[in-house]
Amino acid sequence: MSRSNKTLKVDDEHIVVFDDFRNVNLKEKVDLIFADPPFGIEFKGNLATYHRIPDALSYFEVPKEEYPKFIRELVEWCYKTLKPDGSMWLVSGWNNLRYVLDVVEDTGFIQLNHVIWKYQFGVFTRRRFVTSHYHLLFLVKDEESYTFNKPEHYPEDVWILKRPYHHGEETAGNELPDELVERCIKTSSNPGDLVVDPVLGSGTTMRVCLKLNRRCLGIEINPQLEKRIREKLEAWLKHRHTIDQVLKSGENK
Repeated sequence: MSRSNKTLKVDDEHIVVFDDFRNVNLKEKVDLIFADPPFGIEFKGNLATYHRIPDALSYFEVPKEEYPKFIRELVEWCYKTLKPDGSMWLVSGWNNLRYVLDVVEDTGFIQLNHVIWKYQFGVFTRRRFVTSHYHLLFLVKDEESYTFNKPEHYPEDVWILKRPYHHGEETAGNELPDELVERCIKTSSNPGDLVVDPVLGSGTTMRVCLKLNRRCLGIEINPQLEKRIREKLEAWLKHRHTIDQVLKSGENK
């Protein structure tokens, strides 16, 4: 791994690097990448609409004019970083989806699924329909060789999951629900696999990997999110310690 300005080490297998992903070169190829990048839609305006300026941490958005270059560099970095049988989940809004789909095809990824995540609320509108969905692209390098742990007998490509609302709590903007990230990671990796999130944000991917016994490297350009990442990881580690204590006490009876 390249030298970075700062790292946050949970343990030897769970590390956060505070840097731009473009500055990070990994020595080990990756089993799975989960990426929820900025959408290039002037997200700070959305925070104002949600009346969340006081409780929203600094957010690094990508200007509209720079978005095509940014998403191309992200997807190319991910393709280069993955193992030949590796997979990627890439989250996108609808506004710049055309750029995302173009670069996915240009880079060489094979799109297995285009999943729609339907959530329970969106920004109120007066003269158009309310947006209440995200796009999740399930990508592989080799459609004959990749991990797919079927989540249920008849898995559909529309997922209806509630999005979290953290009233009065400092967050990193629109944080994804653990359940959504867990579904992607369980489906496309196995215990002990290496998962990388090159745009980590608040640390949800790292927390889910701790829960699911996956190794994880998170890369986040915004060092101001360290506090939020620590809060989320420490809450899980305390919870796990409590579970371990209960299990140990049960063994001693």
